[in-house]
Amino acid sequence: MRALLTALGLAASIALISSANAQTVTKSHGQTLFGTLKYPPDFAHFDYVRPDAPKGGQLVLSATGTFDSFNQFIVKGTPAAGVGFLFESLMTGSLDEADTSGQYGLIAESVEVPDDFSWVIYNLRHEARWHDGKPLTADDVIFSFEALTTKGHPFFRAYYQNVIDVEKLGPHRVRFSFNTKNNRELPHIMGQLTILPKHFYDNVNFEESSLVPPVGSGPYRVKGFEAGRSINYERVDDYWGAQLPVNVGHYNFDEIRYDYYRDTTVALEAFKGHEYDYRAENTAKNWATGYNVPALDQGLFLKEEWPDRSSHGMQGFIFNIRKPIFNDVNVREAISLAFDFEWANKTLFYGQYTRTTSYFESTGLEAEGLPTGLEREILEPHRAALPPRLFTEAYNVPTTDGSGTNRRNMRKAASLLREAGWQIVDGVLSNEKSGKPLEFEVLLIQPEFERIVLPFARNLKKLGIEVRVRPVDTSQYINRRRSFDFDMIVDSFGQSFSPGNEQRDFWGSDRADTPGSRNLIGVKDPVIDALIDRIIEAPDREHLAAATRALDRVLLWNHFVIPQWHVGIHRIAYWNKFGQPETRPKFGIGIMSWWIDPEKLARLDTRKKESR
Repeated sequence: MRALLTALGLAASIALISSANAQTVTKSHGQTLFGTLKYPPDFAHFDYVRPDAPKGGQLVLSATGTFDSFNQFIVKGTPAAGVGFLFESLMTGSLDEADTSGQYGLIAESVEVPDDFSWVIYNLRHEARWHDGKPLTADDVIFSFEALTTKGHPFFRAYYQNVIDVEKLGPHRVRFSFNTKNNRELPHIMGQLTILPKHFYDNVNFEESSLVPPVGSGPYRVKGFEAGRSINYERVDDYWGAQLPVNVGHYNFDEIRYDYYRDTTVALEAFKGHEYDYRAENTAKNWATGYNVPALDQGLFLKEEWPDRSSHGMQGFIFNIRKPIFNDVNVREAISLAFDFEWANKTLFYGQYTRTTSYFESTGLEAEGLPTGLEREILEPHRAALPPRLFTEAYNVPTTDGSGTNRRNMRKAASLLREAGWQIVDGVLSNEKSGKPLEFEVLLIQPEFERIVLPFARNLKKLGIEVRVRPVDTSQYINRRRSFDFDMIVDSFGQSFSPGNEQRDFWGSDRADTPGSRNLIGVKDPVIDALIDRIIEAPDREHLAAATRALDRVLLWNHFVIPQWHVGIHRIAYWNKFGQPETRPKFGIGIMSWWIDPEKLARLDTRKKESR
């Protein structure tokens, strides 16, 4: 989930004056970060859809691992792929505005916000219905908020912690009040609230994972499933929101099915045999060599690269600093120096990747050079608690010549380890005081990552560090990750173009010991807590940017992760049966605006028979 800052779009809004407290209240069909919304109140549909797209056919997708639950909102269980199709939020965004910009009414018809952002009111659509025909009301909104923040995943408690009251103002009108003023983000993140059916959970324990399909209000319902193997969703014929401007041209498939595979290697082979229709590829080797089969040459399936203009955040090898061996920043930096990205990119990735250098990669909020101006003002009061180099050196990720020798970095790593109190004894790096060896385990969910980790482990072996690489199945990985039962994992921290409340779940001290939180590193740092507050309370874009760069700089200099890589394209492959709108979305693929083209489907079937 991403936190999105907001200010109301003034050009498409109505200003109201509240006599009770002389506040100016803006009522609008949507909300945006800066300026005006792209789409006015009377817009008919988003630009990147075909409004009269034909309905019908089946979209088959893949998932890996297993599932044992339809409840994606709690810590327990592994939720089924696609379960999000069942539910809707108060508002929704467009794919041709940055993820901090347009947010338009979905369940909510309009939104009201005062000029000090101390509360927000949502006016619900009277026509909103659950799949069983019952009306969706303010009672469902209140139930959803209370269930998520008291019984749901720990993320929700952190994300919505500034909400002090939720009040029913009428059957279709609800107000959220905040414990702070001038936080422009809060109305927007409330718009992201997923609404759940109160009457369904009156008879079902929300806190337990369950394979009882819940009642939804969204465009699809569960048609059938085989636990851990496949799940089928069917389009709701009388879906109440089908003609809403935010939905027109979307959800064109009569059915969407997810088939589960043991791992991504098996899934790739299944795609080439047309066991499913669409695949987003995230492995460079597969993209370079894995699709070279006759079906591609014959045009039966297509392999395309679309520009990726989204933010990339941080993917990396993540240290669990709850483990004593990773308490020392010098040890973490030394281990980082042993990772040779340039060699890996040339040898393993076919040169497809760019090294990530920021926790806020591709957002325009990256820390660069030395801290200056407002960013330095923010950091100065914390100087005594920060690494001295932060003020005198620009942070740079280690680089090599790509030859695979990496001698310069390895020498520096050895020096840092000696400084931290480690020495080589009989070829093993041991602590001078305790005599214990420096050894750790890299926990993996993707076996394909072994070819990346093993060369890294060989470099660490030269320093006397013993590394064990352990791939595990999906369920075991999820459970160990939730309980922070790992030394090092590969993970990522997705970011929006305007960071906010989600930073608490990533790095907040109060999240470090909360199972299931995104504070995987185990960060407990008062300085970082203070910088998070500066981001959340930023009065304008200038202060937000400065506070975010300050946080980025502090995170980088603490060497909490070993930055990995990103790619500026979407790598997609799909069987040639789809129609697509003439205009592509600026951000993302927008596959829910595709449709089955009958002529392409017939041609594909014919050519497949001829090939056989």
